Amino acid sequence: MAKVLLLNGSPHTNGCIAAAFDEMIKVFETENVGTEIIQLGGKDIRGCIGCGKCRENKKCVFDDVVNEVAPKLEEADGLVIGSPVYFASPNGTILSFLDRLFFSTPFPKHMKVGAAVVSCRRGGNTATFDALNKYFTISSMPVVSSTYWNQVHGHSAEDVKKDKEGLQVMRNLARNMSFMIKAISDAKEKYGLPQNEFGAFTSFSDGL
Repeated sequence: MAKVLLLNGSPHTNGCIAAAFDEMIKVFETENVGTEIIQLGGKDIRGCIGCGKCRENKKCVFDDVVNEVAPKLEEADGLVIGSPVYFASPNGTILSFLDRLFFSTPFPKHMKVGAAVVSCRRGGNTATFDALNKYFTISSMPVVSSTYWNQVHGHSAEDVKKDKEGLQVMRNLARNMSFMIKAISDAKEKYGLPQNEFGAFTSFSDGL
């Protein structure tokens, strides 16, 4: 069975992001796609310090939830990152987590399907959405879209449940994600995955 990992970056376990995830999970269940939610908001997660030890150890030097989630991501077919808007950007906790997770893990994320989900009361949603999508687009992960930007509006879970269009977007997002995961799996069996090139690493210095 295909599996999607959902990361909740909100400190409110049953808040707006959880309400959006609940709507997606209903669809994943009908599509026979397994799910696991990991609650990250509210945890004490420090940021990356650029020490480079993960290149030697194959895991982050700070042995916390980042290293716990890494093998789950390796096994997953899809990743959903959910964050509320804080000052027109994602929650700092989820950013610290993602910086370390994506930098420290040695396994490829190639062709794992990614989707960002954003919750806001009013503004800052598209900037937050853009920031989260960059983790996918630097990792050769196809990004899932929906019938509007992947966002819900409200100050509470109860508000989100009244956002009929937002909930519709979440359901369509889950359907599209399920389809992409299955389509990539089928294509992998038939054609194999596309091969990425590596080795070129260009740095520019004064005088060039």
